[in-house]
Amino acid sequence: MNPATHYDIVVIGSGPAGQKAAIQGAKAGKRVAVIEREPGIGGGCVYRGTIPSKTLRESALQLERTKQSSTTLDVCVPPNIPVASLMRRVDDVVKAHGLYMENQLRRNGISFFHGRAKFCSPTLIEMLSIDGIKQLITADTIVIATGSRPRAPVGIPIDHENILDSDSILSMIYLPRSLTVLGGGVVASEYASIFAALGVHVTLVDRADRPLQFLDEELVRMFVQSFEQGGGRYCAGQPVKDVHWDGISQVVTTLLDGQMIKSDKMLVAVGRQPNLEDLNLSATGLTLTEKGTLAVNEHCQTAIPHIYGVGDLLGPPGLASAAMEQGRRAVCHALGLPEGRSSDIPIGIYTIPEMASIGLDEAAGRARYREVLVGRARFDEIARGQISGICNGLLKLVADPTGEYLLGVQIVGEGATELIHVGQIALQHAGTIDSFVENIFNFPTLAEGYRIAALDIVGQRQKRLASTSA
Repeated sequence: MNPATHYDIVVIGSGPAGQKAAIQGAKAGKRVAVIEREPGIGGGCVYRGTIPSKTLRESALQLERTKQSSTTLDVCVPPNIPVASLMRRVDDVVKAHGLYMENQLRRNGISFFHGRAKFCSPTLIEMLSIDGIKQLITADTIVIATGSRPRAPVGIPIDHENILDSDSILSMIYLPRSLTVLGGGVVASEYASIFAALGVHVTLVDRADRPLQFLDEELVRMFVQSFEQGGGRYCAGQPVKDVHWDGISQVVTTLLDGQMIKSDKMLVAVGRQPNLEDLNLSATGLTLTEKGTLAVNEHCQTAIPHIYGVGDLLGPPGLASAAMEQGRRAVCHALGLPEGRSSDIPIGIYTIPEMASIGLDEAAGRARYREVLVGRARFDEIARGQISGICNGLLKLVADPTGEYLLGVQIVGEGATELIHVGQIALQHAGTIDSFVENIFNFPTLAEGYRIAALDIVGQRQKRLASTSA
């Protein structure tokens, strides 16, 4: 084996977190290497997660828009349509994105290795390349960004043909007539709403009383209503007793209350687990938490100062945007560079309709301040919502008890993940409710909802003043 090659920074994994970590190091003039075990650059986000699923979502949205705009045609997806035909652009999108990231690494002088990495010591890494050659690499700073994979619950026989997980769901050859989705998190909710919009009879089974429990309750309620109005079915508070393939054509799910659900396919989306088993972390002295994640501080630094962990292997929120920021900040901290002011990361959920949140929601605001003022703008009362047929939506502003300062923004409705950034900037600059009233928004736009919601709060403020002065 050849002597070890030394780098200033080694990043294990090339997903959103690893990529941004590597770029930050290279921009700072450091010698950087990236080790990736998958064939391409970008991790699961590019090849099995975000980009493929959002491509399928676009097909579902186009179908929804066609249904809304057509008054004479009966628009529907033909039975047994190949899933690939609904994702014609995905190969081009994935290829283009992968090429962009490859060029970005090359432009910044980053060395890329295709192979499997494992620790031999806190500073020494052994990499096994795809052609079986072992290479030793040392580094001053090591960033672990190995991502995660779907968690396989005990007792559910995932076979990736009839009972699938979120990595294999898009490998289905034909669109099923019916689908049971287990879980109430982001992945389960997104896929359930996407397939329901494509005309699949979807049953979403969740042991909790509502899905997406970290989001504002009012937003989630509107999402569930929309899902069920579109033909979906939500089974709340239902633990699963048994799941099996009947050997002929159906997946049979038996719930704890005895209810039986039959469907062509099943998607199991009950969380994710970090990809850490093959790294031989014991050689570094690091141990995992009870949940199998890597423990880090606010700088994504582990108990060993020169080793950092970023992205999905830290657990929630599991957002690509959060992972990118973690990668950037980790390397900045390692190099003694300014990390920049820490700010809230907006949550974007690509269900149909979309949901987004930043800052305090209504419940969190009441927990902190006892009382808050909440302004609402409903999309069906906004001209752009009526024009575009985007009526199933709501924009909420949460203000402090005086109704003067913005605490948070929550949005449900198509365009929510774009609209949330207006609230993000306002929160970063300690925006006032009056600033939304004083600024002019283009008409007609959905963004006008900010002004309408702010006026709602101003009205509540004025009523309060009137009642106290009377």
